[in-house]
Amino acid sequence: MSISYNRIAYEALEVCNGVTLAAVEGAVARAGLEPGASAADVGTGNATVAIRLAQGFGLRVTAIEYDPGMAELARERIAASGADVELVVGSAAQVLADLPPLDLITALGTTNITGEGRPSPEAGFAFLKGQLAPGGHLLWGDLVWITEPPAPLRMIAEATNQYTDDAGWKAAAEAAGFEVVWSEISSQAVFDSYAGAADGAARDWLAAHPDATEAGAVQAAADRVKMVLEFGRPFIGFGLYLLKAR
Repeated sequence: MSISYNRIAYEALEVCNGVTLAAVEGAVARAGLEPGASAADVGTGNATVAIRLAQGFGLRVTAIEYDPGMAELARERIAASGADVELVVGSAAQVLADLPPLDLITALGTTNITGEGRPSPEAGFAFLKGQLAPGGHLLWGDLVWITEPPAPLRMIAEATNQYTDDAGWKAAAEAAGFEVVWSEISSQAVFDSYAGAADGAARDWLAAHPDATEAGAVQAAADRVKMVLEFGRPFIGFGLYLLKAR
């Protein structure tokens, strides 16, 4: 088994982000998709969302994961669930480009969605809109600045993606040709539960495997994530947006 901080943390979580599965399911229900509609779950992580799209909504689902260790976990979870989900290991940009236009894309906390480095919100939304069928839906979830962050926090958090506030995400979506159907920012309790569960899983693993080859890397990653989230608690939230292509 491939071991990393993400693998350990995501194995302990229901959804690999600061959002509940109930919120995700409620948003997908609002899209009103018929069974058999096509969907892709980008950055599937532990595959919980992909499995629910298939089993709860009857969608034809492609789960996309770039990290081989996370793909290993996703494959195990999909097999155990019996869900009819196709797992594809590769970059989101390349895999999506090879798929026919989709009825739904879910993208929760993804990185490098366009394949071009640190995409702006506008560039990410424009790329994803191009992968949807007319009238298709995007369920987007990502970090939201709930108040202006200190410059060092923004620099650290935006090492892989650019983020914005709630109004900024909505404006970027509309500029890319989406209608904002529904949105919600997770409560602080939900975000704290996510952060605590991820950190707790990493600390438990480290206590049980102090001499493991991967222990140093896991410790460093856990400490870094904890520091950012604790320092960023007054500034960071998680927003969930259901968008419809116009």
